[in-house]
Amino acid sequence: MLEGNRVSRISVRGLAVASATAVTAVGSVVGVASGSTAQPNDAEATAADTTLLADIPVGEQAQVQTASLTQQADAQAIAADASAKKDAEAAARKAAAETAIAKKEAAQKAAKEAKERAAAKATATTRSTRDTSSFPVQGSYTVAQIQAMASQMVGAGQFQCFSNIVDHESSWNYRAVNASSGAYGLFQALPGSKMSSVGADWQTNPATQIKWGLNYMNSRYGSPCQAWSFWQANHWY
Repeated sequence: MLEGNRVSRISVRGLAVASATAVTAVGSVVGVASGSTAQPNDAEATAADTTLLADIPVGEQAQVQTASLTQQADAQAIAADASAKKDAEAAARKAAAETAIAKKEAAQKAAKEAKERAAAKATATTRSTRDTSSFPVQGSYTVAQIQAMASQMVGAGQFQCFSNIVDHESSWNYRAVNASSGAYGLFQALPGSKMSSVGADWQTNPATQIKWGLNYMNSRYGSPCQAWSFWQANHWY
């Protein structure tokens, strides 16, 4: 009877330990935590440490397997989240880098265009500051003579736009007067006396008027062609 009772206690203890281990096991259950230390005189505890999944009742085996699968699924979900976060951070860094490059290129392009506009304006201004005394003063001028003066003072790339404005404003008549407003000359300056800023002979010298008109277009619009674009949209400049 004593030996029989001993076997019974071993069986019962093994079942209890195995049942407790089943809740936290991953994969197959191999017994209680490896960190536990068996006492030399505790034969029953040593026997319980060697309990295998096969020794656990069938109903409790399902719990062990469910716990294992749940932990595996949790681990996979955590790994997937970490990978997704890493990918998102990499994509954000790439997008930021591309945006920075695009902004830099746009800034460089804008700077280049501004430089080109400044150079064109400087060239036009240089032409417009040509001494009008290089053109002989006459009592009167033909349209062809006035246009020849303008072509020498206005850059070739801007002359057609310049000419378009003069065509619409005065048809190249340097003595043209607007009957209602009093606007005067090739560019219909209002008042005409504005042109005295570049020469006292503004009423009779087309070269003086051309110089004033070119200066006006450059300073107000940047160039004759930009002035012409404004004129087309508004029918004045």
